[in-house]
Amino acid sequence: MADPATYRPAPGEIPDAPGVYRFRDADGRVIYVGKAKSLRQRLSSYFQDVAGLHPRTQTMVTTAASVQWTVVGTEVEALALEYSWIKEFDPRFNVKYRDDKSYPYLAVTLAEQFPRVQVMRGAKRKGTRYFGPYAHAWAIRETVDLLLRVFPVRTCSAGVFKRASQQGRPCLLGYIDKCSAPCVGRISEEDHHRLAEEFCDFMAGDTSRFERRLTQRMKEAAAELDYEQAARLRDDIATLRRATERNAVVLADGTNADVFGLAGDELEAAVQVFHVRDGRIRGQRGWVVEKVEDVDDAALVEHLLQQVYGTEDLDTGAVPREVLVPVLPTDVEQVEAWLTGLRGSRVRVRVPQRGDKRELAATVRKNAEHALMLHRTRRAGDLTSRSQALREIQEALGLPSAPLRIECYDVSHNQGTYQSASMVVFEDGLARKSEYRLFSVRGPQGEGAADDTAAMHEVITRRFRRYLAERSEASDVELGDGADGDVDDGMGPLASGPVDETTGKPRRFAYPPNLVVVDGGPPQVAAAAAALAELGIDDIALCGLAKRLEEVWLPGDDYPVILQRSSEGLYLLQRVRDEAHRFAINAHRKRRSKGMTASVLDDVPGLGPARQKALLRHFGSVKRLRAASVEEIATVPGMGDRTAAAVVAALSGSDGSGPADATAAVAAESTADVAADDRAPDPPGDRAPGSVAQSAGMLGT
Repeated sequence: MADPATYRPAPGEIPDAPGVYRFRDADGRVIYVGKAKSLRQRLSSYFQDVAGLHPRTQTMVTTAASVQWTVVGTEVEALALEYSWIKEFDPRFNVKYRDDKSYPYLAVTLAEQFPRVQVMRGAKRKGTRYFGPYAHAWAIRETVDLLLRVFPVRTCSAGVFKRASQQGRPCLLGYIDKCSAPCVGRISEEDHHRLAEEFCDFMAGDTSRFERRLTQRMKEAAAELDYEQAARLRDDIATLRRATERNAVVLADGTNADVFGLAGDELEAAVQVFHVRDGRIRGQRGWVVEKVEDVDDAALVEHLLQQVYGTEDLDTGAVPREVLVPVLPTDVEQVEAWLTGLRGSRVRVRVPQRGDKRELAATVRKNAEHALMLHRTRRAGDLTSRSQALREIQEALGLPSAPLRIECYDVSHNQGTYQSASMVVFEDGLARKSEYRLFSVRGPQGEGAADDTAAMHEVITRRFRRYLAERSEASDVELGDGADGDVDDGMGPLASGPVDETTGKPRRFAYPPNLVVVDGGPPQVAAAAAALAELGIDDIALCGLAKRLEEVWLPGDDYPVILQRSSEGLYLLQRVRDEAHRFAINAHRKRRSKGMTASVLDDVPGLGPARQKALLRHFGSVKRLRAASVEEIATVPGMGDRTAAAVVAALSGSDGSGPADATAAVAAESTADVAADDRAPDPPGDRAPGSVAQSAGMLGT
């Protein structure tokens, strides 16, 4: 690695003017391109003490061997030149937006002698009008099939067109009036070109003009008693309406805007954009970006706008009047000026604050979260990727073999209350939900642990104490039979481990993991290591995954293990950590919701939720239940004499200070449980891990 001081420009050489700079490596390749209002101030920031730079910036300046710059007249010119150089040199340390797939466009080749309507992918061509992008090519073909009845533009390839011209006979579309057949001279070149331009105008949103024109012609034909022509025009009007109704109206004021959504974490982000024209969603597009440079959301949005609009042809329809973004770009005035120059009229870049536009922006963000989740799930589901991930974890942590069984632990609470912990299990890189476990953290006094490290110490101790007991075929009264507060998640059998020879039931904690992962940094790792050491366990690997920079911490190490951003091993560790996070939050919310409801029947021995509901359905209220005798209560299905006597004793000893009507209490409890389930993070593959992390921050995990 090079020392930045070896290629630092001499004082006074760097001009105090706007411009674009390039860092090159020892082989002369451009590795980073940036722009600045003041080249002197920006470049000086790279040559400060290396220890004070962001880790990504440290890597860039130590990889580089030289720096060059170009002065431009304005900041808008710098913005355009920066994007041009990024496209030309493809620098490794610049943010790159990768399309999550190749999106199809509806293209009209206006530059040809006889314009053609077709589906196109890939790079844009000069002289071609594009509409979209669309999610599926079949959506384009269905739209074109409808509109060809009104706008019979050529759709055939050059070979078919040439063959029809030579034979003097049009193709099938020409015979069924879905093509004006310019190949055989049924329409002149000028008229066909005008027909293609009208098709483009309709697709651009000018729909009412053509509907009014056809309506007028229909009335004229009806007045002249030409009912067959009037019927054909009526059907044409219905066709236009069906074509426009395929896109739901989302903004009633006929807004033309592009709405962007962003979701991500420290390493990567997913972006979605909805193209809204005339109040309707005309297309959708998405990207996934790796954060290879130190950028915040504002800088990401600026790079995104360069990506979307920098490659567009000089078609004013490509840039709308409004660009709605989740965060304003760093230099919003310069971005607006650049977009205004591309469009030829004023363009506003803003964050929607209220109304329909804000709701649509929230929908776009949800699509971005789903795209990020799908991106990670596809990587995790691939066998080759999972095998590579396990090998990378083995090499990074110095393990003797690949960690085929990984257990991850996380603690969730709300300012110390309702402390819950989760244990999730991944085998061969895939979630093993039947072996997930939940813990209610008690602490030494039974009121919860003092902090997260104490809670982690307790959970690790309880889990591996049970493992040692089951390994020696002993029983642990405190931790067995659910006495430790462990909660079954309802996802399947309690375990698939070795079977107890005495009872014939599967043992709950019999399998030891190859690797234990805790959610947190050095304090959590130290607490888990202390718990394992106290139990005499030294053959299980341990690490922690910190959220902020996704650093991997090993016990006793002063510095973390840094995995590459695109590492399959890091993706697997993130997935394990996020799943433990989701599971812990789910348990915490259920406990918190149940703790907020109370009933005088809760303390009756042997009276669970099902019997409570049966009593309240039978008697209607606590008041009537309190007036009932033991014999009357015993007649309720599921109730016995002993339980009925316990209910009477409990209600007679109640002073009425509890809920006036237990029906409301039980209903509230039931509703709270359902609400907790609804608010709990979704199962893996249904929600982006970044969103789970945000929810966890609110709960004080």
